[in-house]
Amino acid sequence: MSKSVIKVSNLSKRFRLGQKEKQAKTLIGQVASVIKSPWQNLKRLKDLNRFQTEDESVFWALKDISFEVKEGEVLGIIGKNGAGKSTVLKILSQITEPTSGKIEIHGRVASLLEVGTGFHPELSGRENIYMNGTILGMTRREIDSKLDEIIDFSGVEKFIDTPVKFYSSGMKVRLGFSVAAHLDPEILIIDEVLAVGDYEFQKKCLGKMEDVSRNQGRTVLFVSHNMAAVQNLCQSAILLNSGEVTAEGSLNEVVKVYLNQFDGIQPSNYWKSTVPDLTKAFEFTEISIAISGQQPNLVLDLNFKCVSNYKHKEGFVAIDISAQDNTNIFQSISEPKSILRFNPNLSQFNIKLNLPPLVPGLYKLSLWAGSDYSETLDWKKNILGFEVVESPISGRTFPHSPFNNGYFCPESFVSKIEL
Repeated sequence: MSKSVIKVSNLSKRFRLGQKEKQAKTLIGQVASVIKSPWQNLKRLKDLNRFQTEDESVFWALKDISFEVKEGEVLGIIGKNGAGKSTVLKILSQITEPTSGKIEIHGRVASLLEVGTGFHPELSGRENIYMNGTILGMTRREIDSKLDEIIDFSGVEKFIDTPVKFYSSGMKVRLGFSVAAHLDPEILIIDEVLAVGDYEFQKKCLGKMEDVSRNQGRTVLFVSHNMAAVQNLCQSAILLNSGEVTAEGSLNEVVKVYLNQFDGIQPSNYWKSTVPDLTKAFEFTEISIAISGQQPNLVLDLNFKCVSNYKHKEGFVAIDISAQDNTNIFQSISEPKSILRFNPNLSQFNIKLNLPPLVPGLYKLSLWAGSDYSETLDWKKNILGFEVVESPISGRTFPHSPFNNGYFCPESFVSKIEL
C-alpha cells in the first residue's frame, strides 16, 4: 500500500482586503482628515494582522480543507477562478504561511508556479540556468550534469549565451520551465504552466509531466482549467469552491461535479417547443439528433420541424457546439448552395454534419436561423446535448485557440452543413 506523502489537515488561509478610504465631504472635514492621517495610517498598519473581528475586509481564501496525496499519485486540483487552488499550492510550496491547520510533507518539493521568475536580465541564458537552478534547490554538480539536456529541452540553444533581456516572453518561459522540469524532486507542484507558450512548448510540457508522473513514479499536484490536460495526466482530483473542498476522489466523478457547476445540459436527442410563438416570422418547433459512425468520422444527423410566416425568403442556418463549461469549440454555417427558401410550406428539413474528432465529455448544441447573416430569426441556445464516451484522441492534447480549449483536433475545424 502506498504511503501518504502529503497530508493536509484543517487548512485555512485568510487575507485582509484593502478598503476604500472614506472621503470627507466638507473642506473642514478634509483638513481634519489630513491632520489625523498619520495616526490613522499607524492604526491601519497595526490592524493589518489583527483578525479579532470578522468584517467585510476579511477574506477567507481557504476554509478548513483536508486531503491526502499518496506516493506516486497524480492529483488534479480544479475549480473556478478564485476557488483557492493557487493558495493551496503556495502554502504547500512554503511561499505563504497558513492561518491555521497542519501540513505534513515527506519528500523534496519542486514548484512550477511562476516559471522564469527570478531571471536576471543582464545575465545570459546559461548563467540564468545556474542561478535559477540554485534558487530551486539544485547543486552546481546537478546543474552541470543536466545543462545540455536543459538547453536542448528549452529550444533556445542558439541564444543561450545572449543576455536574457533580449529574450521574448515565450523564450523566458521555455527556459524557466526547462530548468524547473529537470529537478529531481519526490513531489512536483504545477500551476497552470499550460496557460502560456506555443503549441510546441505545451506539447513538451505535457510530455515531461507525463514522464515524471508515470515513468518516474513521482507524486504530482496539478492545477489547470484545461480539463483535457487534467484528464490526460491525473488519476484523482479534488474540487475547490470558495475555499472549500466540495468533491474529491475519482477523477471522472469530480470533473463531472465541476462541469455541473456551469449552465450545463444533460445528453438529450430530442427537443420540442411547448408553445410555438406564432408571431415570429420563423421558429424551430421540433428538433431531433442522431449520431452515426466512429471517430474521427462521426456524422451528426439533425431533423427539424419549423413554422414560417414568410411567403418567399432566403435563409441561413448555423449550428454551434460547445463544451459543458460553455467553451465554444465548433461552428458550421450553411453554404450559399444550401440556402433555405422560407415559406409557409417549409415545415421539415434535414441537416447532416461531419463532426471533428472530440475528446470524451458532454457537449451542447445551439441552433440559429436568419434571413441573412446579420438578421436573427430564431436562436435556440443549448437545447440539445450529446456525450462522447470514448475517443481515439483521449491521450492527445491540442493547442489553445479562441475556438479550442483542448477539445478537438484543430485541422478538422473546417466543416460544412449539407441540407
